[in-house]
Amino acid sequence: MSLLPLAGLLPALAPAAIAPAVLPLWPEGVPASVRADVPAARGDLGPERVDANGAIANVSLPTLTVVPPAVDRPNGTAVILCPGGGYSYLSWNREGLQYAAWLSTLGITTFILKSRLQEWGHPAPLQDVLRAMRLVRSRAAEFGVDPNRIGIMGSSAGGHLAASASTLFDHADGRTGAALDTVSARPDFAVLVYPVITMTDPAAHAGSRRALLGNSPSAALLTLTSVEQQVTASTPPTLLLHTQGDKTVPVQNSILYYQALTRSGVPAELYVFEQGGHGIGMRDALGTASAWPRRVEEWLRMRGLLGKETAR
Repeated sequence: MSLLPLAGLLPALAPAAIAPAVLPLWPEGVPASVRADVPAARGDLGPERVDANGAIANVSLPTLTVVPPAVDRPNGTAVILCPGGGYSYLSWNREGLQYAAWLSTLGITTFILKSRLQEWGHPAPLQDVLRAMRLVRSRAAEFGVDPNRIGIMGSSAGGHLAASASTLFDHADGRTGAALDTVSARPDFAVLVYPVITMTDPAAHAGSRRALLGNSPSAALLTLTSVEQQVTASTPPTLLLHTQGDKTVPVQNSILYYQALTRSGVPAELYVFEQGGHGIGMRDALGTASAWPRRVEEWLRMRGLLGKETAR
């Protein structure tokens, strides 16, 4: 994918900053599909598609796009970004590039994840996000980041993927037998923006469930991927943001996850805004919902992630 659109969305980078780069997630070869019911298993994926709005579909080669900080003094914090799109496409511009442009102004090094989607199904996206965490942590010195300050952020179905990384970071489904499997895949913090959380009714987003799990998932798989049921005391500190008026992914998703975090004693904050529907991105004129990036900045600063000091 061309990096030219990135140049127009990012603030001016510091003179010493490296140019954005695209890293393959699986240089040794993408893991084979374990699902006989998906195109990846049949070998008929076809080419990747990018539409006029920058949405990416039919991913077969997962990557990380590295966006360096846009300030002279990077703070050593990194964020892996998971764009949404119902596991059928990736909202690359709105929930990838734009978020990275903003995070770069905070001194954060950002890695935008292009993960596999419905053509592969579970566990391919989980494998990709955990490989991304392991890759960044194993090369932290190269990227100029603290290996103990690597977080994850996702929107909509990307929020489900980020929450999956926060809860299933040590699950066997996320391992492939590669040497990097020995590196910790646990995020140090998580930011979830109008996330898909549960795969069980009545709050489930049916499109994401179907794309990820197929038409007839087992009860065990529904439980595993309903990530509010997978929260433990080891789940990282989490900030959740949602809108009351979200008719696509009901706010109950964030509430369920927040309740699970609280029961497990995990530090967490939840903002529910009155205005705005689903997929608001970084749009203006939505009342207090448009200020959600400020709430994120405040939370990151409170946790010591925007300065050189160690995160609490």
